[in-house]
Amino acid sequence: MDPPERTNKFISARGALRGSGQLSPPPSTTSRNLRTTLLFRGFFSLVGAAFYPIYFWPLMRLEEYQKEQAINRAGIVQEDVQSPGLKVWSDPFGRK
Repeated sequence: MDPPERTNKFISARGALRGSGQLSPPPSTTSRNLRTTLLFRGFFSLVGAAFYPIYFWPLMRLEEYQKEQAINRAGIVQEDVQSPGLKVWSDPFGRK
Protein backbone atom coordinates (compact mmCIF):
# COMPACT_ATOMS: atom_id res chain seq x y z
CA MET A 1 0.00 0.00 0.00
CA ASP A 2 1.35 3.43 -0.99
CA PRO A 3 1.28 6.27 1.55
CA PRO A 4 -1.07 9.13 0.66
CA GLU A 5 0.63 11.85 -1.32
CA ARG A 6 1.32 15.02 0.52
CA THR A 7 0.43 18.19 -1.25
CA ASN A 8 1.54 21.70 -0.60
CA LYS A 9 -2.05 22.87 -0.16
CA PHE A 10 -3.32 23.96 3.19
CA ILE A 11 -6.15 25.92 4.70
CA SER A 12 -5.03 29.17 6.29
CA ALA A 13 -6.33 30.59 9.53
CA ARG A 14 -8.81 32.70 7.55
CA GLY A 15 -10.03 29.81 5.47
CA ALA A 16 -8.40 30.60 2.12
CA LEU A 17 -7.00 27.59 0.25
CA ARG A 18 -3.64 28.21 -1.41
CA GLY A 19 -1.28 25.89 -3.20
CA SER A 20 2.08 27.68 -2.91
CA GLY A 21 2.11 28.27 0.83
CA GLN A 22 1.05 31.91 0.55
CA LEU A 23 -1.74 33.39 2.57
CA SER A 24 -4.39 35.40 0.82
CA PRO A 25 -7.19 37.42 2.35
CA PRO A 26 -10.66 36.02 2.01
CA PRO A 27 -12.86 37.57 -0.70
CA SER A 28 -14.85 39.65 1.79
CA THR A 29 -11.69 41.47 2.92
CA THR A 30 -10.71 42.20 -0.67
CA SER A 31 -14.11 43.67 -1.48
CA ARG A 32 -14.03 45.71 1.74
CA ASN A 33 -10.61 47.13 0.79
CA LEU A 34 -11.87 47.96 -2.70
CA ARG A 35 -14.95 49.63 -1.25
CA THR A 36 -12.80 51.67 1.17
CA THR A 37 -10.47 52.70 -1.65
CA LEU A 38 -13.38 53.79 -3.83
CA LEU A 39 -14.90 55.71 -0.92
CA PHE A 40 -11.68 57.67 -0.31
CA ARG A 41 -11.17 58.34 -4.02
CA GLY A 42 -14.73 59.61 -4.28
CA PHE A 43 -14.26 61.88 -1.26
CA PHE A 44 -11.04 63.40 -2.60
CA SER A 45 -12.61 63.83 -6.04
CA LEU A 46 -15.49 65.78 -4.50
CA VAL A 47 -13.10 67.95 -2.48
CA GLY A 48 -11.03 68.61 -5.61
CA ALA A 49 -14.14 69.47 -7.62
CA ALA A 50 -15.24 71.89 -4.89
CA PHE A 51 -11.85 73.65 -4.69
CA TYR A 52 -11.38 74.04 -8.45
CA PRO A 53 -13.71 77.05 -8.93
CA ILE A 54 -12.62 78.62 -5.65
CA TYR A 55 -8.83 78.36 -5.95
CA PHE A 56 -7.60 77.14 -9.33
CA TRP A 57 -9.97 79.03 -11.64
CA PRO A 58 -8.78 82.51 -10.50
CA LEU A 59 -5.13 81.41 -10.66
CA MET A 60 -5.51 80.32 -14.27
CA ARG A 61 -7.34 83.53 -15.30
CA LEU A 62 -5.45 86.31 -13.49
CA GLU A 63 -6.19 89.19 -15.87
CA GLU A 64 -9.92 88.51 -15.92
CA TYR A 65 -10.03 88.15 -12.13
CA GLN A 66 -8.01 91.36 -11.60
CA LYS A 67 -10.42 93.33 -13.81
CA GLU A 68 -13.42 91.95 -11.93
CA GLN A 69 -11.89 92.84 -8.56
CA ALA A 70 -11.03 96.36 -9.77
CA ILE A 71 -14.69 96.88 -10.74
CA ASN A 72 -15.91 95.48 -7.41
CA ARG A 73 -13.56 97.71 -5.36
CA ALA A 74 -13.94 100.88 -7.43
CA GLY A 75 -16.04 102.84 -4.92
CA ILE A 76 -14.28 101.70 -1.75
CA VAL A 77 -11.95 104.07 0.13
CA GLN A 78 -9.52 101.89 2.08
CA GLU A 79 -9.05 104.30 4.98
CA ASP A 80 -12.82 104.41 5.60
CA VAL A 81 -13.17 100.64 5.73
CA GLN A 82 -9.93 99.64 7.43
CA SER A 83 -9.78 99.47 11.22
CA PRO A 84 -7.23 101.82 12.80
CA GLY A 85 -3.86 100.28 13.53
CA LEU A 86 -4.15 97.51 10.94
CA LYS A 87 -2.22 97.19 7.70
CA VAL A 88 -3.99 98.79 4.73
CA TRP A 89 -5.14 96.49 1.93
CA SER A 90 -2.55 95.56 -0.62
CA ASP A 91 -2.73 94.08 -4.10
CA PRO A 92 -3.25 90.32 -3.66
CA PHE A 93 -1.61 89.75 -7.04
CA GLY A 94 1.49 91.80 -6.30
CA ARG A 95 4.73 89.97 -5.56
CA LYS A 96 6.21 90.23 -2.09
